[in-house]
Amino acid sequence: MSFFQAPPPTRYDLNFTLFGFSIRVHPLFWIIAILFGTSTGTIPLLLIWVIAVFVSILIHELGHSLAMRLYGVDSYIVLHGFGGLAIPTFSRRGRGDLSPAQQVFISFAGPLAGFLLAGLILAVVAVFGGLISTGWLLGFIPVPNAFLPGGGSLINGAIRLFLWVNVFWGLINLVPVFPLDGGQIARHILSSADPWNGMRNSLWVSVIAGALMAVAGLVLMGSIYIALLFGILAFQSYQMLRGSGGRLY
Repeated sequence: MSFFQAPPPTRYDLNFTLFGFSIRVHPLFWIIAILFGTSTGTIPLLLIWVIAVFVSILIHELGHSLAMRLYGVDSYIVLHGFGGLAIPTFSRRGRGDLSPAQQVFISFAGPLAGFLLAGLILAVVAVFGGLISTGWLLGFIPVPNAFLPGGGSLINGAIRLFLWVNVFWGLINLVPVFPLDGGQIARHILSSADPWNGMRNSLWVSVIAGALMAVAGLVLMGSIYIALLFGILAFQSYQMLRGSGGRLY
């Protein structure tokens, strides 16, 4: 799925090391982040948005990499135009030796890291006497919001953006659609339950869930981006099914 594969290195990449992990940021990452942040309205909020996206996606991928390290798998991180990837490089025990439960934990560790960051932000807001409320995504998924009296528009804007990126995107990433984390989790669970048909079944789940999310994105969220994203992912999963003749092991 080239849509979510790591792009080749360029001379304009930002390279650094954090917690022993090599991290590469492709220039397209910044361009896409800026494009999606133009609706923030002001240059300072746009800058905060880019920082929130960078920090949040980096923490998400660090969650995956730290979980891999827990099981003896080394990795490096690439942030690109459509998010990020934690890519395994070497296993002291063999990547194939990981149990389905360990694979599920590695996939879930990314969104979990984002939820923990959101929880830390809410805790800080509460300590400083801020106001915490709950909004509702699609009418039934709780998404926290917070306001710090006296914090000013920029601080409260940063709080709102960090919570939005880590909670909303974290929940979206858990939808069982390939190649999102939710799709990987579904694959590991279904393949463990049925080694012969698990992969094929997980792709059918991806097709159906992706189609439903595309409709929900357009009708309920009013988001063309969500509709296009999940429509493309659902179609890719369907192509994988057709390309394999419906048999995947």
